[in-house]
Amino acid sequence: MKQIELLLLDNVANCGIVGDVVKVKAGYARNYLVPRGLATIPSEGAIKRLSARRAEVEAEMKALREKHEGIIGKLDGHEITMMRSANEQGVLYGGVTQHEIAEELRGAGFEIEDRHVRIGDQIKRLDSYEIPVVIDKDLKVDIKLWVVSDKPAEELEEKAEVEAEVEADAE
Repeated sequence: MKQIELLLLDNVANCGIVGDVVKVKAGYARNYLVPRGLATIPSEGAIKRLSARRAEVEAEMKALREKHEGIIGKLDGHEITMMRSANEQGVLYGGVTQHEIAEELRGAGFEIEDRHVRIGDQIKRLDSYEIPVVIDKDLKVDIKLWVVSDKPAEELEEKAEVEAEVEADAE
């Protein structure tokens, strides 16, 4: 695997920020970074020209980091309740998605992107869940999600009683 060194001209996710000299695979450089103007061959002059821009980006990233730390602090211990239609066994007719949880958090005033909510697959049952919210590698918090039935509890109990009577009569 041949790797080459490039100077980043812009921030590249999972690679680096402006002014970083990074080693990347030749194909990634040739097919993505260089054609899009995100990187160039490193030289002393180019590094010096980018130093002011790099300082700006570092300041922006520090401010963003502080903002994210504040969001994580507020999210600690936060709980969400979502009402969904479900059958008698507690299986949802439609699942709860990562997007819906993120929308609920945005509605509560948190600036959370969908990708920050990590649930894996859709939630398909009525229950309580610990949902990890990961903004950065070291900025994580678990929130509590309650998925409850949209039908009143008495209605579900009556239905269960009627079914139990029907089963008893059948025997």
